[in-house]
Amino acid sequence: MIDVLDGEARAIDTHAHQPTEEFLEDAGGQMMQDAADKFGAEMEPGSYDEMVADYREAGVGRAILLGWDAETNTGNPPVPNDYVAEVRDEYDDFFVAFGSVDPLKDDCVQEAIRCVEDLDLSGFKFQQIAQGFDPSDPQHRHLWNTIEDLDVPVVFHGGNSTLGAGTPGGRGLKVKYGNPMLVDDVAAEHPGMDILLAHPAFPWEKEQLAICQQKGNVYMDLSGWMPNYIDDQVLHYARTILQDKVMFGTDYPMIEPEPWLEQFAELGFDESVQRKLLWENAEEFLGL
Repeated sequence: MIDVLDGEARAIDTHAHQPTEEFLEDAGGQMMQDAADKFGAEMEPGSYDEMVADYREAGVGRAILLGWDAETNTGNPPVPNDYVAEVRDEYDDFFVAFGSVDPLKDDCVQEAIRCVEDLDLSGFKFQQIAQGFDPSDPQHRHLWNTIEDLDVPVVFHGGNSTLGAGTPGGRGLKVKYGNPMLVDDVAAEHPGMDILLAHPAFPWEKEQLAICQQKGNVYMDLSGWMPNYIDDQVLHYARTILQDKVMFGTDYPMIEPEPWLEQFAELGFDESVQRKLLWENAEEFLGL
């Protein structure tokens, strides 16, 4: 594996989904199957025991397990926040649990408060393309104010999405909502909110790098892409001026940790930078 891990499960995956039917079949629905068909992936549901075993064998000691609620825009049922909390409780030495609220639902603010105060979830995940919303729209400011007051971090999707890929109209999903420039407005107006932009944000990699460089409260992960396919400029910034702001992530179960880490090891990052990207930056971001 990676020499810097020394056989220990140290790495932290900042972007993991449920390997079960709750995410892959119920919440993902046909748009998830479209993605699997387009890219030749197998989306067979698995178990959490298998998931944790795969991670630990690869040298990963913790993972952020993400909730999902895009019900208004897609019609698919959410991965309930109570369910995410229950999985966290069962594997409390492994998972850090992030909830999800649908910004288009009338009770989104109340649900965000419940997630933190009642369920003790550690943050929130938003997938703007699936959820069909512009995070910079003023109608969502009350939600962002609330989350900032709750003092928990937020993951926003960055870049294109494979959901609905290859279908006529992409099943109505609009790629424009994945532009990280829409999140820049949120970061500017809510400096007390720590934001993690998920994925290298294709085709807006440069915009995302600029935001991470300019906004002290914005970070990014490398999930959703195998290292060999990540843009060279992203990797250059990760080695240099953004080495304190970039984190490891897979997008499990779409990408598994062992092959990702094997490819990453071949990129020749300095050991000190590897430590930052694989776990030190995530530890600081999550307050672990």
